[in-house]
Amino acid sequence: MIIHRVVALVLPPQSTFELACVAEVFGVRRPGLPVNYRFDVCAEQPGIVPTMAGYDMAVTSGLHALETADTVVLPGWQRREQPAPAAVIDALRRAHRRGARIVAICSGAFLLAHAGLLDQRRATTHWRMATEFAARFPDVHVEADRLYIDLGDVATSAGTAAGIDLCLHLVRNDHGAAHADQIARHMVMPPHREGGQLQYAAAPLTAHTPMSLGPVLDWATKRLQDPLTVNDLATQARLSPRTFARRFTAQLGTSPGQWLLQQRITAAQALLEETDLPVETIATRVGLSTATNLRRRFRTTLKTTPAAYRRSFGRAGST
Repeated sequence: MIIHRVVALVLPPQSTFELACVAEVFGVRRPGLPVNYRFDVCAEQPGIVPTMAGYDMAVTSGLHALETADTVVLPGWQRREQPAPAAVIDALRRAHRRGARIVAICSGAFLLAHAGLLDQRRATTHWRMATEFAARFPDVHVEADRLYIDLGDVATSAGTAAGIDLCLHLVRNDHGAAHADQIARHMVMPPHREGGQLQYAAAPLTAHTPMSLGPVLDWATKRLQDPLTVNDLATQARLSPRTFARRFTAQLGTSPGQWLLQQRITAAQALLEETDLPVETIATRVGLSTATNLRRRFRTTLKTTPAAYRRSFGRAGST
């Protein structure tokens, strides 16, 4: 098995949470799961790197570590008002030229933009910094309401938990949905969130806290084989369809119908990876009715076919 090398480039003062998101997904070895990644940390110069949490980190590797990285991650950059370090920009450009995937979490997008890797391209960052980002880098197409954007060679995410969403998305692309979902379960993470979901939603002007939709989501994911509709979900939540749809979008940043479709596609991915069931059977099990419908949804959402996906990620019969 070829091990994919992920290197996080830390910059003072380093955000401990953004770095932990990356390390948790790519660096932690978990019982029963294959080791697909090797995780390392580097700095502009080896030595002590201060953190935002008040303690220091000892980093033993310098920028040379980026020369052999398959993925380079920038877990935030707090001193974005200062000139970008020339050596860091040069190292990022060289890594990108030789084919490394460059990933920025939250304010790390500012470094990507300084390196010119986002010119005339789409990107996102934390909503609080989006206006500043757009003003400083007018050649970048900023999409401030997205959780993350993956362009293949570069990827950017919003702040905090969106960094985990992006990292799990990358694992899903590298090794399939089932493996990514196993990591998410170990991390006690909620169901997969698509990059197009909203970063946040404005709180409703009410004195009452809206009910959690968690029980309804759990109920639905256990019944994907049934011909569920938005009305069925609304009935389960004991709400009118209109009120349910409004609360759903406010809490999850996507529509109930789109969420339900994504759960069905994700379930189909797992069955394609872990079983040798015919496509027609999988389509029925996940509530997409026919193999033709499943193929159409796969092509629209994943830009591939079920057969091609199975060839890439299928593990049925493997040891």
